[in-house]
Amino acid sequence: MRKVNLQQLIKWSVYSLLLINWGLYVLEEWHNAQFTLANGGSLLDWTEAFGTSLDEAAWFGLLFLWELETYVLSDESWNRIMQWAFLGIRGACYIFLAHTVFAWSTTFFDLETVEASPEITSLCQLVGQDLSFAYNQHYQLIDAGNCATLSSGTEFYFVDNTALTDEAGLAVERRSAWIDLQDAVTWLLIMFSIELGIWLQGRDITGGALTLVSQAIKVFYGVLFFDAAYWAWMGHWLYAWDQILWICGFWAIEYNMKEWRDQIDQLELEEELTTA
Repeated sequence: MRKVNLQQLIKWSVYSLLLINWGLYVLEEWHNAQFTLANGGSLLDWTEAFGTSLDEAAWFGLLFLWELETYVLSDESWNRIMQWAFLGIRGACYIFLAHTVFAWSTTFFDLETVEASPEITSLCQLVGQDLSFAYNQHYQLIDAGNCATLSSGTEFYFVDNTALTDEAGLAVERRSAWIDLQDAVTWLLIMFSIELGIWLQGRDITGGALTLVSQAIKVFYGVLFFDAAYWAWMGHWLYAWDQILWICGFWAIEYNMKEWRDQIDQLELEEELTTA
């Protein structure tokens, strides 16, 4: 019993830390939006600005469903109303996750095609225009006191309506945008493996090609650890910490599934002994 309680304590501690991180993401993206959307923007612009916050909200929805399916609810508690409710919540979460991939794709391709603004050769030309200099996802309002020290470059690129960067900053933005995009896709593959595993386990399927696919996809956790290392290297410790926490959260669901499988096997063994 102490072992079980410790496992649950660790699991819910991870979930709680993830919620705290989500709040920090909301604050960070709100802060950045004051620079990138200073002149307003469309609904799509705002959802892209809060892409990570919306993405994490959707993952929390799926995590909640998975926890109910793999740990809280018994097989006998399922009914048609509950199945439709779960399907509706899943659909909403999938829409937000698809939006994240779309947003990161848009950002990535926009950065790949952006061209230098030929009329700007010094940041000091932009003093008093409410424009910001961006580097490594940090923004600083350009003013007379910092315009000469923010960059020594002579070519500048607008990465948002009110934010620009130099050639070195653009290289960082492009690399980070690629990490964001492939990270989002990798998480979707991991999600697919868990959803497939739950579907198979709910039907008592323990072998076959689909089971192999469900297990093989887990090698992508290595990609997620690489992404965490990248964000740590870039100085974004919140991103790296959040990545590790989400991996632990997914492992908690995997452990729930193992316990669920053990319970099924135990029941089947007891039935065999009873009928023997």
